[in-house]
Amino acid sequence: MIKKPVNPIVAAGVIAVLLIFLPLLGAWLNGSSLLPYLSLTSIPEYIPPAPFSPTAFVCLVILLTLTLAPFLRHLVRFQGSVARQKKTPPGTLPWWGSLGILLLLGSWVLAWTRFPWFEPFQAHTFEPLWLSFILVANGYTHKRTGRSLLTHEPVALLCLFVASALFWWFFEYLNRFATNWYYYRGPGEPIALKAYASLAFSTVLPGIASTCDLLASFPRTRAGMDRFVKIDVHGNPFSPWLMILLSCAILMGIGIRPDLLFPALWVCPLLLGVAGQHLAGYETIFSPLKTGDWTQPWLMAVSALACGFLWELWNALSLSHWEYAIPYVGRFHLFEMPILGYGGYLPFGLECAVICDGVRRLAKKRGRP
Repeated sequence: MIKKPVNPIVAAGVIAVLLIFLPLLGAWLNGSSLLPYLSLTSIPEYIPPAPFSPTAFVCLVILLTLTLAPFLRHLVRFQGSVARQKKTPPGTLPWWGSLGILLLLGSWVLAWTRFPWFEPFQAHTFEPLWLSFILVANGYTHKRTGRSLLTHEPVALLCLFVASALFWWFFEYLNRFATNWYYYRGPGEPIALKAYASLAFSTVLPGIASTCDLLASFPRTRAGMDRFVKIDVHGNPFSPWLMILLSCAILMGIGIRPDLLFPALWVCPLLLGVAGQHLAGYETIFSPLKTGDWTQPWLMAVSALACGFLWELWNALSLSHWEYAIPYVGRFHLFEMPILGYGGYLPFGLECAVICDGVRRLAKKRGRP
């Protein structure tokens, strides 16, 4: 770790300032009016995405394949060692987990149907779906391990709800520049985000963190990930500064050429968060990679992908929903999302890992006598 750590509050503040002002600076340098970017509650101007490019599509497929293939190969290779491990008999699903299943099924029915008596609430089905899912995920984690966020880290879980709302508003802000997704209330009826959207945003981090804990209870999902490639990300003392400089350049570029740099929307906050943690003197999600332990980054990336699938599934037939406008690769949809768009959930899971790690660490620190 660094010898003179930066105050973590200062580090977080600097990161927030960079995320807000650098895209604005890029837009200003590009000669764009800044007013449309400064109102989160107005409807973004629809900008038709760049046409589909077979070359860009194939290149991205190759990139994703080369990235994931070593992990999947390693995971398959170690499945045999998991089969030889002694299995612990699972416990029983707690009553609140069973209640969560009933609430989830009921919320799903209400989200995908149009009962006249439910019409005043039809646009607000996202929150009950994900609150009940979080309840179910914690219930099955408790059943398998005897522990869960809900029962053993309730303060951390509550803090994750609060942090999640603020966390996702940053992505909504960055999307003002990229305009990769739009919200609708019914077919062809665009809607602006209101303050109560924070309720929906607050479920993102708890949902992914709860899914990660559940997946971690299945040894096959993480087989051999604690014995993978050793990489000392923080071995170079200049690495956090290089992350910051690269992120700053790309964030400013998003305000100039969002059609080319929109994938960086999911990478820059990750690099800034990791650099901020390192400069503050904390272990980061990449610190265990020095010993070859990729367990947490792998599980969080896969958890975000799993949650992403559910987000897109439940979004597909809901009245209030979102749609995508992705440049160059916006074809071959699975629900509303172009198939390659799911690749964005992998780095997003790492961003969630940075925030979740900080929140859970802070909650544990506050909980000590």
